[in-house]
Amino acid sequence: MSTITPDILRQWRHEFHRHPETAFEEQRTSARIAEILDARGIEMVTGLGGGTGVVAWVDGCRGSGSAIGLRADIDALDVTEANAFAHASRTPGKMHACGHDGHTTMLLGAAWALADNPDFAGRVYFIFQPAEENEGGGRVMVEEGLFERFPMEAVYGVHNWPGLAVGEAAVHETAVMAAFDVFTVKLSGYGCHAAMPHLGKDVVLAACQLVSQLQGIVSRETPAHQTAVLSVTQFHAGDAYNVMPETVELCGTVRCFDPELRHYIEARFRQAIASLATFHGLEASIDYQSRYPATFNTPAHANRCAEVLEAMPDIRQVHRDMPPSMASEDFAFMLQQCPGAYIWLGNGKDSAALHNPHYDFNDELTPLGVAYWTTLVRTLLG
Repeated sequence: MSTITPDILRQWRHEFHRHPETAFEEQRTSARIAEILDARGIEMVTGLGGGTGVVAWVDGCRGSGSAIGLRADIDALDVTEANAFAHASRTPGKMHACGHDGHTTMLLGAAWALADNPDFAGRVYFIFQPAEENEGGGRVMVEEGLFERFPMEAVYGVHNWPGLAVGEAAVHETAVMAAFDVFTVKLSGYGCHAAMPHLGKDVVLAACQLVSQLQGIVSRETPAHQTAVLSVTQFHAGDAYNVMPETVELCGTVRCFDPELRHYIEARFRQAIASLATFHGLEASIDYQSRYPATFNTPAHANRCAEVLEAMPDIRQVHRDMPPSMASEDFAFMLQQCPGAYIWLGNGKDSAALHNPHYDFNDELTPLGVAYWTTLVRTLLG
């Protein structure tokens, strides 16, 4: 009989939520994960993925067999929490606004449950990965030799999904999440008195035109059957009412799925800025970074995950036709190196959105996530 109960899972999750840590700073979180694993006698290696990642494992009692990996992200976000409940963040400016506290708890619960009843053949690796938000902890773990050091035939991931009811899931056959690029553009001109704009080079006018012009790359140059998003999210210029500034800085992100389209958008992005800068007599600098590749499931593994979910009594519906998300996920780096699948579990139809200061992981989902992980293991490694 498993020693894991919903109350224990809730206690763990609330503790993680109260003490959020962001990318590569998850020292307390990592130490607590190791402490919980050690309390159940589960073997592990710590200090991975830049120093805060953990990989643990449980061997089945049925003898030798395949090895698979289950992954959870452990980091929080630079968001100020707006919730007032007892387990709200105690760290100013940081919160678990994406549910990684719940993902970590579900994987810990699965590790305990499988250690209590290892009724399978082979080995299960539990991958606690840091720095999913923006900083590519998944890439770091892969580059450090995750799959060489811990050989596995497949790797699987889960994310909670607001808008889907608890008891619903979504499985994509191929594309799940978009590729993720970021950019910073600096335009430099000549400042002057705002009453005499003819004496300067107006970077604000140029930047406003640029924000509109860049949208044409998506709306007029991207094939209609492909999906892409280009969003300018920051605009920094000036500090006075009557001074035309010398510089303006624009920041934002580009998302798409197709690698060739991704390269095309970057090339046209650079051309558009160079042309605009020439027209306005400005200098331009561009910092364009390709962060995460698109997340693609291996179809056969996605289908097995869907079948497992459809056979679970507490899963009421499995959506196989939901469109992929334009959000991004560094689990993509793991799926580039190892077959597997990444699925969504409903966090509640009325749940606040991911990355929202009012968001909270739904504690009702935690036991269901543990059940999914353990059922998947016993199905695949039966």
